[in-house]
Amino acid sequence: MPEVIGVRFRRAGKVYYFDPGDLELVPEERVIVETSRGLECGQVVTGRRQVPEAEIVSPLKPVIRRVNPEDELQLEANAASEKEAFRICQERIAAHGLPMKLIEVECTFDLNKIIFYFSAEGRIDFRQLVRELAAIFHTRIEMRQIGVRDEAKMLGGVGCCGRELCCTTFLDEFDPVSIKMAKEQNLSLNPTKISGVCGRLMCCLRFENETYEDRSQYPRCGMGVKTPRGVGVVSGCDVMRERVTVTLEGGESVSVPLAEIQGLEGKETRG
Repeated sequence: MPEVIGVRFRRAGKVYYFDPGDLELVPEERVIVETSRGLECGQVVTGRRQVPEAEIVSPLKPVIRRVNPEDELQLEANAASEKEAFRICQERIAAHGLPMKLIEVECTFDLNKIIFYFSAEGRIDFRQLVRELAAIFHTRIEMRQIGVRDEAKMLGGVGCCGRELCCTTFLDEFDPVSIKMAKEQNLSLNPTKISGVCGRLMCCLRFENETYEDRSQYPRCGMGVKTPRGVGVVSGCDVMRERVTVTLEGGESVSVPLAEIQGLEGKETRG
């Protein structure tokens, strides 16, 4: 199996494998690597290890070198170029009256390409814009349209929980999230309460979904059960706390540990 290192190009971004050659690299070191877009600067996140051929995208690109003082100066100049390119592109978008929102500008390390990330409701004819930008910057221009989830990942923010967005801090890719997950977790189906800052269903709905999917040991709502407090009917389940809410025959509602619940065969009420 080939020996590789894992490199990430942006915070919470996808990890790509590269051939370290003779370099002894450790996590958090910055390196210059060759990619399909040209030379780029990334951060090592996993040290040398062997991985199966099936996990590698061929051909395996090499690590050129560690970031040196000259590279640091180049990176600072690139950051300044990105800010200037962002300003100029915004001006040209306004001049053409294009219905698009510029999100971020990224330059490859060797300035072989400048990538403009934007969001828009539909398809945008930006051919004239690209020609003007290419004439200004004298390099290859790429316009890349992204969705609202990617926009939130790039811009960052704080969720309703008070913590920094999951997609910005540790999610390297988006997994599908469905309304069924909210139903399984007995959450309010009010869109404003289960949607993130991007307007889509919150990614964290998926984190606990497996726990809620395996509920075979819990009694069904409406099922007659016996508890230390008496006989009643199940009205709800708290999966995370492993407790069951039971409405007793007298009308009192109690929360009982799952281990203390006994089913009453043949007794079940609906409604």
